[in-house]
Amino acid sequence: MQEKNARQTNQARTEATRKALIQAGRALFAEKGYADTGTPEIVKAAAVTRGALYHHFRDKADLFAAVVRAEAESVASEIEAGSVDAPTAAAALEAGGAAYFAAMAAPGRIRLLLLDGPAVLGHAAIREIDTATGGGALRDGLAAALPETAPPESVNALADMLSAAFDRAAIAIAAGAAAPAYRESLGQLVNALIGGATKNPR
Repeated sequence: MQEKNARQTNQARTEATRKALIQAGRALFAEKGYADTGTPEIVKAAAVTRGALYHHFRDKADLFAAVVRAEAESVASEIEAGSVDAPTAAAALEAGGAAYFAAMAAPGRIRLLLLDGPAVLGHAAIREIDTATGGGALRDGLAAALPETAPPESVNALADMLSAAFDRAAIAIAAGAAAPAYRESLGQLVNALIGGATKNPR
């Protein structure tokens, strides 16, 4: 029993250390950017040793990847929560897009996911993270809204293009553009996309 409790205590301590490093990294990367954030200030902010950092992560880039993945998972959760009660697949896409804009308004997310993320990790790694989180949900939502005869490669291509539109809009909104105009345009885009595909099934 004591051995089991010791293992549970060590596991909890390990998880707490990893969480502290990700939280500290997230705050610093979001505020200063990846390039201007050093590992000494990360371990200081997390109140752990440098050895603890390298026990959990290979290097700063590996920690950054964990931060980006955690942010992408949070965004995906907010999108799901914002669209789960939508009455139709098309309405879910529209609600999910609005939820994405709201989620990306969180301080630092534009920098982490859309600016530093691709620059530091590369587009292949960002695509893998996106596919496992919000990007995968977008693809599934499109597949549900489009005719069953739509080829998978066409659904994938549409998901890529719509995702890029969402990202571009999120950056514009963060720079001061009017969010309502983008939400309205998003609805028009989704309706035109789904309506057009329904009228002209492949």
